Amino acid sequence: MGRGTGAGAAVAVPSVRTPAPPTAGRASENDTPRAPRRRRHRRRRTALAALIAAAVVLPLTGATRPAIPAPPPASLAPLTPSTLDAAYAANRADAAEASRMAAAHGDSTRAAADHAMAGPSRRLLAFDGRGEGRATEVFGDLAHASRVAVLVPGSDTSLDTWARFRATAVALRQRLLREAPHGTGTAVVAWLGYTTPATVSTTVLTTARADRAAPRLRDFLAELHTLTRPDTRVSLLCHSYGTVVCGRSAARLSGLGVSEIVLVGSPGTGVGSAADLHTGARVWAARGTDDWIAEVPHIRTDFFGTTVGFGTDPVSPAFGARVFAAGSGGHSDYFRPGSVSLANLARIVLGETREVSHA
Repeated sequence: MGRGTGAGAAVAVPSVRTPAPPTAGRASENDTPRAPRRRRHRRRRTALAALIAAAVVLPLTGATRPAIPAPPPASLAPLTPSTLDAAYAANRADAAEASRMAAAHGDSTRAAADHAMAGPSRRLLAFDGRGEGRATEVFGDLAHASRVAVLVPGSDTSLDTWARFRATAVALRQRLLREAPHGTGTAVVAWLGYTTPATVSTTVLTTARADRAAPRLRDFLAELHTLTRPDTRVSLLCHSYGTVVCGRSAARLSGLGVSEIVLVGSPGTGVGSAADLHTGARVWAARGTDDWIAEVPHIRTDFFGTTVGFGTDPVSPAFGARVFAAGSGGHSDYFRPGSVSLANLARIVLGETREVSHA
Protein backbone atom coordinates (compact mmCIF):
# COMPACT_ATOMS: atom_id res chain seq x y z
CA MET A 1 0.00 0.00 0.00
CA GLY A 2 1.32 3.36 -0.87
CA ARG A 3 2.12 5.54 -3.79
CA GLY A 4 3.71 8.87 -3.16
CA THR A 5 6.49 7.19 -1.27
CA GLY A 6 6.88 4.93 -4.19
CA ALA A 7 3.85 2.69 -4.15
CA GLY A 8 1.90 1.34 -7.02
CA ALA A 9 -1.64 2.02 -8.07
CA ALA A 10 -4.44 1.00 -5.78
CA VAL A 11 -6.94 -1.69 -6.60
CA ALA A 12 -10.35 -0.18 -5.93
CA VAL A 13 -12.74 -2.76 -4.57
CA PRO A 14 -16.24 -1.31 -4.28
CA SER A 15 -18.53 -2.88 -1.75
CA VAL A 16 -22.00 -3.71 -2.97
CA ARG A 17 -24.89 -4.05 -0.56
CA THR A 18 -28.45 -5.06 -1.37
CA PRO A 19 -30.62 -4.50 1.69
CA ALA A 20 -33.17 -7.17 2.45
CA PRO A 21 -36.82 -6.03 2.44
CA PRO A 22 -38.49 -5.75 5.83
CA THR A 23 -40.42 -8.77 7.01
CA ALA A 24 -44.16 -8.28 7.36
CA GLY A 25 -45.24 -7.66 10.92
CA ARG A 26 -41.68 -7.02 12.10
CA ALA A 27 -39.61 -3.84 12.21
CA SER A 28 -36.98 -3.60 9.49
CA GLU A 29 -33.32 -3.58 10.53
CA ASN A 30 -33.23 -0.18 8.84
CA ASP A 31 -35.59 1.09 11.51
CA THR A 32 -33.28 0.32 14.43
CA PRO A 33 -30.62 2.70 15.78
CA ARG A 34 -27.94 0.04 15.40
CA ALA A 35 -28.60 -0.52 11.71
CA PRO A 36 -26.03 1.97 10.37
CA ARG A 37 -23.30 0.40 12.51
CA ARG A 38 -24.26 -3.11 11.41
CA ARG A 39 -24.33 -2.07 7.77
CA ARG A 40 -20.90 -0.42 8.04
CA HIS A 41 -19.45 -3.52 9.67
CA ARG A 42 -20.99 -5.75 6.98
CA ARG A 43 -19.62 -3.51 4.20
CA ARG A 44 -16.16 -3.57 5.72
CA ARG A 45 -16.09 -7.35 5.96
CA THR A 46 -17.40 -7.63 2.39
CA ALA A 47 -14.76 -5.21 1.12
CA LEU A 48 -12.00 -7.05 2.99
CA ALA A 49 -13.09 -10.39 1.55
CA ALA A 50 -13.17 -8.86 -1.93
CA LEU A 51 -9.71 -7.38 -1.45
CA ILE A 52 -8.31 -10.73 -0.34
CA ALA A 53 -9.95 -12.47 -3.29
CA ALA A 54 -8.53 -9.87 -5.68
CA ALA A 55 -5.06 -10.32 -4.25
CA VAL A 56 -5.27 -14.10 -4.65
CA VAL A 57 -6.89 -14.21 -8.07
CA LEU A 58 -5.22 -11.34 -9.91
CA PRO A 59 -1.76 -12.02 -11.36
CA LEU A 60 1.03 -10.63 -9.24
CA THR A 61 3.11 -7.91 -10.88
CA GLY A 62 6.61 -9.12 -11.65
CA ALA A 63 5.97 -12.67 -10.37
CA THR A 64 7.79 -14.23 -13.33
CA ARG A 65 10.48 -11.57 -13.73
CA PRO A 66 13.95 -13.15 -13.98
CA ALA A 67 16.49 -12.29 -11.29
CA ILE A 68 18.51 -9.16 -12.05
CA PRO A 69 22.26 -9.67 -11.65
CA ALA A 70 24.14 -7.19 -9.49
CA PRO A 71 27.30 -7.19 -7.38
CA PRO A 72 27.03 -7.82 -3.66
CA PRO A 73 26.91 -4.70 -1.49
CA ALA A 74 30.20 -2.83 -1.15
CA SER A 75 32.42 -3.78 1.76
CA LEU A 76 32.67 -0.70 3.92
CA ALA A 77 34.76 0.28 6.89
CA PRO A 78 32.74 0.87 10.07
CA LEU A 79 30.60 3.90 9.37
CA THR A 80 31.56 7.03 11.28
CA PRO A 81 31.05 10.70 10.46
CA SER A 82 34.57 10.78 9.03
CA THR A 83 33.96 7.80 6.69
CA LEU A 84 30.66 8.96 5.25
CA ASP A 85 32.12 10.40 2.05
CA ALA A 86 34.05 7.18 1.39
CA ALA A 87 30.88 5.15 1.94
CA TYR A 88 28.93 7.35 -0.46
CA ALA A 89 31.63 6.91 -3.12
CA ALA A 90 31.80 3.12 -2.68
CA ASN A 91 28.03 2.75 -3.01
CA ARG A 92 27.95 4.96 -6.11
CA ALA A 93 30.58 2.72 -7.67
CA ASP A 94 28.47 -0.31 -6.75
CA ALA A 95 25.42 1.28 -8.38
CA ALA A 96 27.42 1.96 -11.55
CA GLU A 97 28.50 -1.67 -11.73
CA ALA A 98 24.94 -2.82 -11.09
CA SER A 99 23.79 -0.62 -13.98
CA ARG A 100 26.29 -2.25 -16.34
CA MET A 101 25.25 -5.74 -15.27
CA ALA A 102 21.53 -4.95 -15.63
CA ALA A 103 22.12 -3.52 -19.11
CA ALA A 104 24.04 -6.64 -20.14
CA HIS A 105 21.15 -8.70 -18.79
CA GLY A 106 18.75 -6.76 -21.01
CA ASP A 107 16.89 -4.94 -18.23
CA SER A 108 16.97 -1.35 -19.43
CA THR A 109 14.61 -0.11 -16.69
CA ARG A 110 16.85 -1.28 -13.85
CA ALA A 111 19.98 -0.22 -15.73
CA ALA A 112 18.64 3.33 -16.00
CA ALA A 113 17.60 3.44 -12.35
CA ASP A 114 21.00 2.19 -11.16
CA HIS A 115 22.81 4.59 -13.50
CA ALA A 116 20.93 7.54 -12.00
CA MET A 117 21.85 6.42 -8.50
CA ALA A 118 25.51 6.34 -9.48
CA GLY A 119 25.51 10.08 -10.22
CA PRO A 120 28.40 12.03 -8.66
CA SER A 121 26.16 14.07 -6.35
CA ARG A 122 24.29 11.11 -4.84
CA ARG A 123 24.87 10.26 -1.19
CA LEU A 124 24.12 6.56 -0.92
CA LEU A 125 24.51 5.32 2.60
CA ALA A 126 23.62 1.81 1.42
CA PHE A 127 23.00 0.11 -1.92
CA ASP A 128 22.10 -3.44 -2.93
CA GLY A 129 21.08 -3.92 -6.57
CA ARG A 130 20.08 -7.55 -6.26
CA GLY A 131 16.44 -8.57 -6.66
CA GLU A 132 13.97 -5.77 -5.97
CA GLY A 133 16.88 -3.88 -4.47
CA ARG A 134 17.51 -1.90 -1.31
CA ALA A 135 19.05 1.51 -0.81
CA THR A 136 19.41 4.39 1.60
CA GLU A 137 19.99 7.90 0.29
CA VAL A 138 20.90 10.98 2.32
CA PHE A 139 19.95 14.59 1.60
CA GLY A 140 21.91 17.02 3.74
CA ASP A 141 24.78 16.78 6.22
CA LEU A 142 24.10 13.92 8.61
CA ALA A 143 27.10 14.59 10.84
CA HIS A 144 25.97 18.10 11.73
CA ALA A 145 22.17 17.88 11.51
CA SER A 146 20.18 18.55 14.64
CA ARG A 147 16.96 17.34 12.99
CA VAL A 148 16.75 14.25 10.77
CA ALA A 149 13.70 12.89 8.98
CA VAL A 150 13.73 9.21 7.99
CA LEU A 151 11.19 8.26 5.30
CA VAL A 152 9.81 4.71 5.36
CA PRO A 153 7.96 3.82 2.14
CA GLY A 154 4.98 1.64 1.35
CA SER A 155 4.30 -1.09 -1.18
CA ASP A 156 5.71 -1.36 -4.70
CA THR A 157 8.82 0.60 -3.75
CA SER A 158 11.99 -0.82 -5.25
CA LEU A 159 15.05 0.37 -7.15
CA ASP A 160 12.88 0.45 -10.28
CA THR A 161 10.57 3.01 -8.64
CA TRP A 162 13.26 4.80 -6.65
CA ALA A 163 12.80 8.08 -8.54
CA ARG A 164 9.28 8.41 -7.11
CA PHE A 165 10.41 7.70 -3.58
CA ARG A 166 13.38 10.04 -3.96
CA ALA A 167 11.08 12.84 -5.13
CA THR A 168 9.26 12.76 -1.78
CA ALA A 169 12.55 13.13 0.11
CA VAL A 170 13.65 15.99 -2.14
CA ALA A 171 10.33 17.79 -1.63
CA LEU A 172 10.64 17.52 2.15
CA ARG A 173 14.29 18.59 2.08
CA GLN A 174 13.45 21.70 0.06
CA ARG A 175 10.60 22.59 2.40
CA LEU A 176 12.86 22.19 5.43
CA LEU A 177 15.48 24.44 3.88
CA ARG A 178 12.86 27.15 3.44
CA GLU A 179 11.31 26.73 6.87
CA ALA A 180 14.24 25.87 9.14
CA PRO A 181 15.11 28.60 11.63
CA HIS A 182 18.57 30.11 11.36
CA GLY A 183 21.21 27.72 12.63
CA THR A 184 19.03 24.59 12.56
CA GLY A 185 20.70 21.93 10.43
CA THR A 186 18.42 19.33 8.85
CA ALA A 187 18.83 16.17 6.83
CA VAL A 188 16.41 13.78 5.16
CA VAL A 189 17.02 10.06 4.68
CA ALA A 190 15.11 7.90 2.18
CA TRP A 191 15.29 4.39 3.65
CA LEU A 192 14.40 1.35 1.58
CA GLY A 193 15.81 -1.33 3.83
CA TYR A 194 13.21 -4.02 3.24
CA THR A 195 11.46 -5.82 0.40
CA THR A 196 8.11 -4.07 0.15
CA PRO A 197 4.96 -6.02 -0.69
CA ALA A 198 3.20 -5.60 -4.02
CA THR A 199 0.00 -3.59 -3.84
CA VAL A 200 -1.87 -6.47 -5.51
CA SER A 201 -0.78 -9.39 -3.35
CA THR A 202 -1.69 -11.24 -0.19
CA THR A 203 1.49 -9.99 1.52
CA VAL A 204 0.15 -6.43 1.61
CA LEU A 205 -2.70 -7.58 3.86
CA THR A 206 -0.60 -9.00 6.72
CA THR A 207 2.23 -7.82 8.97
CA ALA A 208 4.65 -10.51 7.73
CA ARG A 209 6.84 -8.19 5.62
CA ALA A 210 6.71 -5.53 8.34
CA ASP A 211 7.75 -8.04 10.99
CA ARG A 212 10.85 -8.86 8.96
CA ALA A 213 11.53 -5.19 8.23
CA ALA A 214 11.24 -4.00 11.84
CA PRO A 215 14.63 -5.22 13.09
CA ARG A 216 16.26 -3.83 9.94
CA LEU A 217 14.79 -0.41 10.63
CA ARG A 218 15.91 -0.60 14.24
CA ASP A 219 19.45 -1.54 13.19
CA PHE A 220 19.56 1.32 10.72
CA LEU A 221 18.39 3.84 13.32
CA ALA A 222 21.03 2.53 15.72
CA GLU A 223 23.66 3.10 13.02
CA LEU A 224 22.23 6.53 12.29
CA HIS A 225 22.54 7.37 15.99
CA THR A 226 26.33 6.86 15.76
CA LEU A 227 26.57 9.14 12.71
CA THR A 228 24.72 12.13 14.14
CA ARG A 229 25.11 14.47 17.06
CA PRO A 230 24.13 13.10 20.48
CA ASP A 231 21.26 15.58 20.68
CA THR A 232 19.91 14.98 17.17
CA ARG A 233 16.15 14.51 17.03
CA VAL A 234 14.85 11.92 14.56
CA SER A 235 11.38 11.90 13.02
CA LEU A 236 10.11 8.70 11.40
CA LEU A 237 7.80 9.63 8.52
CA CYS A 238 5.96 6.48 7.53
CA HIS A 239 3.64 6.11 4.54
CA SER A 240 0.99 3.47 3.82
CA TYR A 241 2.41 -0.04 4.43
CA GLY A 242 5.47 1.74 5.83
CA THR A 243 3.29 2.69 8.80
CA VAL A 244 2.94 -1.00 9.57
CA VAL A 245 6.75 -1.29 9.55
CA CYS A 246 7.03 1.68 11.91
CA GLY A 247 4.32 0.24 14.13
CA ARG A 248 6.18 -3.06 14.46
CA SER A 249 9.44 -1.18 15.18
CA ALA A 250 8.23 1.46 17.61
CA ALA A 251 8.80 -0.39 20.88
CA ARG A 252 12.44 -1.13 19.95
CA LEU A 253 13.60 2.42 19.34
CA SER A 254 14.24 3.68 22.86
CA GLY A 255 17.51 5.56 23.18
CA LEU A 256 17.95 6.14 19.45
CA GLY A 257 16.80 9.75 19.34
CA VAL A 258 13.40 9.07 17.74
CA SER A 259 11.12 11.81 19.01
CA GLU A 260 8.29 11.66 16.46
CA ILE A 261 6.56 8.81 14.63
CA VAL A 262 4.30 10.09 11.86
CA LEU A 263 1.74 7.86 10.11
CA VAL A 264 0.29 9.11 6.82
CA GLY A 265 -2.09 7.21 4.55
CA SER A 266 -2.06 4.34 7.01
CA PRO A 267 -4.09 1.12 6.73
CA GLY A 268 -3.38 0.62 10.45
CA THR A 269 -0.30 -0.31 12.44
CA GLY A 270 -1.19 -3.78 13.63
CA VAL A 271 -2.14 -2.56 17.12
CA GLY A 272 -5.26 -1.10 18.66
CA SER A 273 -3.96 2.25 19.88
CA ALA A 274 -0.97 4.56 19.99
CA ALA A 275 -0.37 3.44 23.58
CA ASP A 276 0.03 -0.14 22.31
CA LEU A 277 3.06 0.97 20.29
CA HIS A 278 4.94 1.27 23.60
CA THR A 279 7.05 4.19 22.46
CA GLY A 280 8.20 7.36 24.13
CA ALA A 281 7.96 9.19 20.81
CA ARG A 282 4.98 11.37 19.98
CA VAL A 283 2.68 9.61 17.54
CA TRP A 284 1.06 11.62 14.74
CA ALA A 285 -1.40 10.59 12.03
CA ALA A 286 -3.02 12.15 8.98
CA ARG A 287 -5.07 11.19 5.96
CA GLY A 288 -5.99 13.28 2.93
CA THR A 289 -9.68 13.57 2.18
CA ASP A 290 -9.20 11.96 -1.25
CA ASP A 291 -7.03 9.07 -0.03
CA TRP A 292 -8.48 5.70 -1.08
CA ILE A 293 -6.97 4.07 2.02
CA ALA A 294 -10.01 5.32 3.94
CA GLU A 295 -12.04 2.65 2.13
CA VAL A 296 -9.83 -0.20 3.37
CA PRO A 297 -11.49 -1.86 6.38
CA HIS A 298 -9.58 -1.00 9.55
CA ILE A 299 -10.06 -4.38 11.22
CA ARG A 300 -8.04 -7.45 12.09
CA THR A 301 -9.58 -10.82 11.38
CA ASP A 302 -8.52 -14.43 11.02
CA PHE A 303 -8.68 -15.68 7.43
CA PHE A 304 -7.86 -19.40 7.09
CA GLY A 305 -5.42 -19.24 9.99
CA THR A 306 -3.75 -15.98 8.91
CA THR A 307 -4.39 -12.66 10.64
CA VAL A 308 -5.43 -10.18 7.97
CA GLY A 309 -5.75 -6.42 8.40
CA PHE A 310 -4.09 -3.91 10.67
CA GLY A 311 -6.61 -2.86 13.29
CA THR A 312 -7.70 0.57 14.45
CA ASP A 313 -7.67 3.50 12.05
CA PRO A 314 -4.77 5.73 13.19
CA VAL A 315 -6.74 8.92 12.51
CA SER A 316 -9.69 7.78 14.64
CA PRO A 317 -10.11 9.13 18.20
CA ALA A 318 -9.93 5.55 19.46
CA PHE A 319 -6.31 5.23 18.33
CA GLY A 320 -5.16 8.28 20.25
CA ALA A 321 -2.60 9.79 17.87
CA ARG A 322 -2.15 13.52 17.31
CA VAL A 323 -4.15 13.99 14.13
CA PHE A 324 -3.02 16.77 11.81
CA ALA A 325 -4.43 18.23 8.62
CA ALA A 326 -3.40 16.69 5.29
CA GLY A 327 -5.67 18.71 3.01
CA SER A 328 -7.61 17.29 0.11
CA GLY A 329 -4.79 15.19 -1.31
CA GLY A 330 -4.90 11.54 -2.30
CA HIS A 331 -2.72 8.60 -1.35
CA SER A 332 0.24 9.88 -3.36
CA ASP A 333 0.07 13.52 -2.28
CA TYR A 334 1.42 13.73 1.27
CA PHE A 335 4.78 15.10 0.10
CA ARG A 336 3.45 17.17 -2.77
CA PRO A 337 5.15 20.60 -2.89
CA GLY A 338 2.86 23.33 -1.65
CA SER A 339 0.49 20.92 0.11
CA VAL A 340 -0.93 21.34 3.60
CA SER A 341 0.42 17.91 4.44
CA LEU A 342 4.02 18.72 3.49
CA ALA A 343 3.91 21.97 5.45
CA ASN A 344 2.77 20.12 8.56
CA LEU A 345 5.33 17.33 8.10
CA ALA A 346 8.09 19.93 7.96
CA ARG A 347 6.81 21.60 11.13
CA ILE A 348 6.80 18.27 12.95
CA VAL A 349 10.36 17.49 11.84
CA LEU A 350 11.52 20.95 12.96
CA GLY A 351 9.85 20.59 16.34
CA GLU A 352 7.45 23.45 15.62
CA THR A 353 4.53 21.39 16.87
CA ARG A 354 2.45 24.40 17.96
CA GLU A 355 2.35 25.51 14.34
CA VAL A 356 0.92 22.20 13.09
CA SER A 357 -2.63 22.63 11.82
CA HIS A 358 -5.07 20.04 13.08
CA ALA A 359 -7.72 18.17 11.15
